[in-house]
Amino acid sequence: MRRGIKEMDIILGHFSEMALDSLSVEQLQNYDVLLSENDHDLYAWVSGALPPPDKFSQIISKIVQKMAQKIS
Repeated sequence: MRRGIKEMDIILGHFSEMALDSLSVEQLQNYDVLLSENDHDLYAWVSGALPPPDKFSQIISKIVQKMAQKIS
């Protein structure tokens, strides 16, 4: 996957490899909508710089959890 910024390539690539098969249909649909958002907004949400919109809070939380697992 190639996005606008390298950091989001890494974060979303890792999340896709590790978690997509465990998401419900509703979560997958929400993730698909999330992918159309601006990379700079996405990065601000996953980094905690800005709170995500309510509609994305659950999927952003899952992404952050997977990101933390990758780091530890």
